[in-house]
Amino acid sequence: MGRTSNARERLLQTATRLIQARSYADVSVDELCADAGVNKGSFYYFFPAKRALALAAIEAQWQQARATLLEPAFAPDLPPLARFPRFFDLVAAAHAARAEQTGAVLGCAFGNLALELSTRDEAIRGQLQAVFANYCAYFEAALREAVADGALAPLDVAQTAQAVLALLEGALLLAKTANDAGVVSRLGGQVLHLIGATGANVPVARDEQSM
Repeated sequence: MGRTSNARERLLQTATRLIQARSYADVSVDELCADAGVNKGSFYYFFPAKRALALAAIEAQWQQARATLLEPAFAPDLPPLARFPRFFDLVAAAHAARAEQTGAVLGCAFGNLALELSTRDEAIRGQLQAVFANYCAYFEAALREAVADGALAPLDVAQTAQAVLALLEGALLLAKTANDAGVVSRLGGQVLHLIGATGANVPVARDEQSM
């Protein structure tokens, strides 16, 4: 009975791990159940189909990213511009830690699914779009604060936030290709130039977090 009580959570964890390491199409319901130690009846009790599990896994991954990456990175203990390099360093450190466990840099869980499914599944595409919009909301808030403080000249906050997101996703793709999480930290060093913070406005201190 103890194992049954956390079957849903085990399925979410298994789906997150296997789909990111391989692909949505490559992972079957039978394999998910076997890996999670859950019978198919229990699977269908919680999720009517693999797609429903994937949608729930996206939400769970978003909540984890928000709690472990975005909230710490964009906390107000640093000036708004300094929060961007900290964010990229935290992302790099998280992927490096995961690579030590799996043997490979797996890339962005959201980006991987977007590449695979955004033209084939409208529900998953919509949920991924919402996740990326949530990332941009953190970027936009810091950018607005930097403009208000005079650290940045007035700029198109929404488009600049999307540019930061594009840098993040591109860095994660290149890190996956090179199997080197340090790519994220190194390319993240360009984020302040991307958003137009140059010269005296660029924060000097940056936590490299052993990358």
